[in-house]
Amino acid sequence: MLSMAAASEVRPSDHAVGWYAIYTRHQHEKNVAGILASKGFETLLPLYSAAHRWKDRTKLLSLPLFPCYVFIKGGLERRLDILTTPGIHALVSTAGQPAAIPHSEIEGVRRAVESGAPVQPHPLLKCGEWVRVKYGPLQGIEGILVRKKNLYRLVLSVEILGKAASVEIDAFVIERMNYAASKIARFSTKFRNYQAPPSLRN
Repeated sequence: MLSMAAASEVRPSDHAVGWYAIYTRHQHEKNVAGILASKGFETLLPLYSAAHRWKDRTKLLSLPLFPCYVFIKGGLERRLDILTTPGIHALVSTAGQPAAIPHSEIEGVRRAVESGAPVQPHPLLKCGEWVRVKYGPLQGIEGILVRKKNLYRLVLSVEILGKAASVEIDAFVIERMNYAASKIARFSTKFRNYQAPPSLRN
């Protein structure tokens, strides 16, 4: 399991293998991630800290940033091994096929959690300004800027899940971006790196 406390560095060659989301039973995320890791799969379970109060005590818990979801890198050739893991409902899919998650979204969430800045679940927003971090531990990460009381937060989306998380950020380290232009730039990069299968080459 690729834990957020000690995640390995992501190398450029890693981009060729896609990330996917697994929909799990409620409160089974850690068990699912652990079992998949023991089977040899590379998983990612972003966690955040939250204080829960009971009548007699307060305890700091590590909770999934995206409840009921675990991310898995590649491994779809062993789909039966994945789906027969206790606690798993299904792979998140579109048109009947597992839906690949853009590397930029996974990397944004991973780096936000590893940065040490306060991070928490956040409703996915479609409004607000699209911004990019200019420097610091989150340099290059893009998201939606929102304000909560006197603090600014960067909302990081995983669109295929309809989920998001937010990380606290200083307004002076960000710059306004054009959302549409940003998406086009990402698509252009993907297309530039695309290689047609041998059957389609001249």
